[in-house]
Amino acid sequence: MSNSSTSADPSAAPGGPRDGDRRILLTGVTGFLGQAVLRSLLETTEGTHVTAVVRPKGSLTGRKRLEQLLRKPIFSSWSDALSADGSDGKAVVKAAFDERVEVLEGDLTDMPAIEAPLDVVIHSASSVSFDPPIDDAFRTNVGGAQNLYEALLASGQDPHVIHVSTAYVGGIAKGLRQEGPLQTDVDWRAEYRAALEARDRVEAESRRPETLRSQIRGATLRDGRMGPKAVAAASEEARRDWVTERLVDFGRTRAQSVGWTDIYTFTKAMAEQVAEELWAEAGHRVSFVRPSIIESAVEHPYPGWIDGYKVADPLIMAYGRGALPEFPGLADSILDIIPVDYVVNVIVALATQDVTRRGDDAYFQVVSGASNPLPFHEMFTAVREYFVEHPLEDDKGRPIEVPEWTFPAVEMVEQRFRAKELAAKAGSAAVAFLPATKRTRQWTSSLHKATSGLTTLRMYIELYRQYTKTEMVFDDANTRALRGELSADFLEDHDFDVTGITWRDYFTQQHLPAVTELTKAYSRAKSAQRKRASRPAPSLKQDENALAVFDLDGTVLATNIVQQYFAVVRATRPRRAWPAEIGGLLAAVPGYLRAEQRDRSELIRLVNRRYKGYRGDELRALMHGEAGRRIRASIRPEALEVIERHRAAGHRTVLVSGALDVLIEPLADLFDDVVATHMDEDETGVMTGYLATPPLVDEARANWLSKYADEHGADLAASYGYGDSHADAAWLDLVGTPTAIAPDLGLYAVAKKKRWQILEW
Repeated sequence: MSNSSTSADPSAAPGGPRDGDRRILLTGVTGFLGQAVLRSLLETTEGTHVTAVVRPKGSLTGRKRLEQLLRKPIFSSWSDALSADGSDGKAVVKAAFDERVEVLEGDLTDMPAIEAPLDVVIHSASSVSFDPPIDDAFRTNVGGAQNLYEALLASGQDPHVIHVSTAYVGGIAKGLRQEGPLQTDVDWRAEYRAALEARDRVEAESRRPETLRSQIRGATLRDGRMGPKAVAAASEEARRDWVTERLVDFGRTRAQSVGWTDIYTFTKAMAEQVAEELWAEAGHRVSFVRPSIIESAVEHPYPGWIDGYKVADPLIMAYGRGALPEFPGLADSILDIIPVDYVVNVIVALATQDVTRRGDDAYFQVVSGASNPLPFHEMFTAVREYFVEHPLEDDKGRPIEVPEWTFPAVEMVEQRFRAKELAAKAGSAAVAFLPATKRTRQWTSSLHKATSGLTTLRMYIELYRQYTKTEMVFDDANTRALRGELSADFLEDHDFDVTGITWRDYFTQQHLPAVTELTKAYSRAKSAQRKRASRPAPSLKQDENALAVFDLDGTVLATNIVQQYFAVVRATRPRRAWPAEIGGLLAAVPGYLRAEQRDRSELIRLVNRRYKGYRGDELRALMHGEAGRRIRASIRPEALEVIERHRAAGHRTVLVSGALDVLIEPLADLFDDVVATHMDEDETGVMTGYLATPPLVDEARANWLSKYADEHGADLAASYGYGDSHADAAWLDLVGTPTAIAPDLGLYAVAKKKRWQILEW
């Protein structure tokens, strides 16, 4: 693409168009296609002034969001190319933005009034997800189009609208798909109303008692140990997820029921109806650009340019990673792929050149299937050839060997994936009942990753199989006729002759290196993240307002409250009584485990019942002797070191435990505060077996910690927490630096999700 037209005309008024400029409104400018259109208009098309519709986001204005594009490769590469010729590339590109681009702050779902004069509107904004909730898809793709055309009608202007759609708007069919208006009796207004009403119906359904009970049971099983508020929050999150999944299913099923592959193509078809009814039938000019599967650029802005994974790329990279041994596509079906710069060049031609095509002749399928067909097996061969020569590496740096596909039937592949999913889920369920060890935590992580990966791949198969087993061939007669009207000078920089593409070279030399680099960049970021997580803890900052809060069992001590009770038995009962106590404890263990799974405070109450009849003063005396020395000796060396580091940094150290206060008195000198469970005693000093106050665990500990921090003027964001149990997640979430110590499987899952540090003491 020529770089000759990069400087702004010095006579132009900054921030506004010159007389004779072509005034263009552009939607979707922050998207993949919109970015490329904007660069092309600014770089090679003189006399254009662009107004971009950009929604403010957070503290960023629409203008600031637009200027963020300057840091993206599509614009930084332009700056670099100019700088290579000795110019100040960044300044030139910035000047083009400042002098030729304005921002209309807003969003198509809440379209602002259009007041500036317009010659052309390029409508490229849409949700490109294949599987969103039905109301979201309609609100964005159909409602957004309706709002745009109504705003144009209200402005009283008559611009040429270039409506970017998709070649798949015709739905599922066989044979040649010609260009031209859609032939359907589906009413976009009725579908739009029904889609928006669907959320109200599903929300009501999600609140039925039987649905809520199911969510509560699942939440209790997963998060019951964190406390009732955590269960309620998890239950409500599950209900919202259920609503989303239900609405996604609504969209997919409704689209298929009227002949479309998915909700994306269905809503794009309805958006075309909006354009035809509101704009074309009112006597205005509209051109429809229908690209097929858009992928990386052939030439402009540079070979291989792509902004994130597009339609085919997740499947390609899953294959390259060895995770997709088969795919249910027809080997001889036509996979219709079009480079992004070819789509951009058609749009720019319609926006800036005087072309004659109007009405039914202004539907342009920007496709490859008719003029330069790509059989699915040919694409696979090119992909396999590339990954054989340039294999990806696994986590250990070993090259991944890619499989040879046999293109089996859909049902066979789905059965295989379903069997693998069931096996992974069964493994996860089995591991959940095993003790929490380093090995079981690794198993849990691996099984979760496998289950998630299989579910994602099966979703890809469900979504994309219609595109890889299609017997449709898209005609591009109008697009070829459009090219025939354009001058040689224009085509020199903006050609879109798809017959010139050699697909094998396109994949092996341009597209696959580009998407592989995206994958490697992501892997490098993940690797850096893992390295940061595995680094030794940084030196602690001196901070008198910081707390260091420690759990006891499994964190500071290697023992638990059951072992502590048996230590008391050994110190206070004759040997002949030990077998009976051991037998009683063993018989109670299953009940203790069930109580631990339900609620840690229940376990603490059950174990502490066994102290009934002991005298508090006798236990305190015991802790000043050999029993206390044994407890002191059971402190984990790593825990002792961390406690000392926090004290040296001036942090207030706090031990909070569900164990009896008298049993942890030997540890009191290590902490500024020790908070533990106190046993009720009768008037003679004998323990009744009942707790004087509820134990400080899970959410109770979190509530206590919030008040404690307020009372001591502590900064929880600067504080530290150490725990080992799923119940500890409730209060660990309050501190700025939470750490899971040899965690149980519940806390391990939370720590992995929230990227907390995990240490094996």
